[in-house]
Amino acid sequence: MSQHVARPLALKGLPLRLGSFWTGLSPTLRGMAWMALSGLSFCLLNGLMSGLTREMEPFQAQFLRYLFGFAVMLPLLWRQGLTAFAPNGLSGQLWRGVVHTAGLLLWFLALPHIPLADVTALGFTGPIFIMIGAVVFLKEKVVLSRWAAAAVGLVGVAIVLGPKLSGGGGGWTLVMLASSPLFAASFLITKALTRRDRPEVIVMWQAVTISLFTLPFALPLWVWPTPLQLGWFVVAGLLGSFGHWCLTEAFRLADVSATQPVKFLDLAWATLLGFLLFGDVPGWSTYAGAAVIFASATWMARREAAGRG
Repeated sequence: MSQHVARPLALKGLPLRLGSFWTGLSPTLRGMAWMALSGLSFCLLNGLMSGLTREMEPFQAQFLRYLFGFAVMLPLLWRQGLTAFAPNGLSGQLWRGVVHTAGLLLWFLALPHIPLADVTALGFTGPIFIMIGAVVFLKEKVVLSRWAAAAVGLVGVAIVLGPKLSGGGGGWTLVMLASSPLFAASFLITKALTRRDRPEVIVMWQAVTISLFTLPFALPLWVWPTPLQLGWFVVAGLLGSFGHWCLTEAFRLADVSATQPVKFLDLAWATLLGFLLFGDVPGWSTYAGAAVIFASATWMARREAAGRG
């Protein structure tokens, strides 16, 4: 058999080998991988939304982001039918929408008043609130290694952001900080919902509820978007729905506490995106902090793979 024939045959078997490798991983490791992919998707989404919120009112942009998140799922709804997306209990979906919308409103309210580095740092308090909530409300037994990985990841974030923090947000800092436990509560509700609903059902209802709850805040200053902006919102809808699906799948497969140390990799995605799109060259603190975060996530993955917790 010639090399030209052998090579296509080897490539033909590649998806099967990758599939076997993936299914061979523990549910916790697969959950961590989905969480990392979710972070990458949300990083791209945040970069896009940052530009769109400079062109229109933030609440309108937020409404359109979730409206198009629902719109891009309509082909799936059409193919599978309404009954396939009927939740096992509507109250949980509604509460998730209320809590997440409240977090979004606080976040956008404070956003114009706080330096970007401070915004990023405050966002990384989320995994801590989530891990605490997992212990208190979901009765997860969070082993020491997960707390240690989260603490080391937070240190890495502090190394990156510490030199940039201004503390200039004043009282608005507390407003934005108040959004973190609300987002944490939303994600904990999501974890509870995965016990009875499929990820696509949860993502669909999230888009519907947040669109409805955000609409009253978007209408007072409504300005019709341009065709180009509508096109970008289609992209935002795809990124957002995919990111939330990955996040929900991560919660379905693994303990919430196991996935949170991976969230600190979001800083690496943001740094890489800033370099590729805007030519932002990372400083020494970024490289040092990224190394700490990477070491924390890698150590955590090795511990989970070994089943030592």
